[in-house]
Amino acid sequence: MRAAAPARPTRSARDLFAATLLLSEALVVLFAGLVSYGLELVSTTALWWGGGGLALWALLAGMLVRRGTVGYVLGSVLQLALLATGLVVPMMFIVGGVFAVLWLVSLRVGGQIDVDRVAREAEEAAARSAEGEESR
Repeated sequence: MRAAAPARPTRSARDLFAATLLLSEALVVLFAGLVSYGLELVSTTALWWGGGGLALWALLAGMLVRRGTVGYVLGSVLQLALLATGLVVPMMFIVGGVFAVLWLVSLRVGGQIDVDRVAREAEEAAARSAEGEESR
């Protein structure tokens, strides 16, 4: 008989939601930068430093989310920075606002899913141990 393979640890839904949102945000920032460039709203230098910097920031925060709180802090501050880009490109107030709301929702819902998952796994473990005691 073959031994059961060790179970992979479950990934945090909060981490997954936050990382996915931040990586999506990096793409949106890149496309918004292209639109700003096409409409001649910003200079090429500002586009590279501002848009490129924000996109790299979002990528970095997305990668650091699974490593601890630093990714969440960078992601939260990024939401404020993205809202501030509306001062240069007014349409970014809407885009930044949508992403800020999605960020809050992903943290809240992802955290709730993680709490529910832990409770479910504890109930399943208790049921298995009770089942094992009855079979003795």
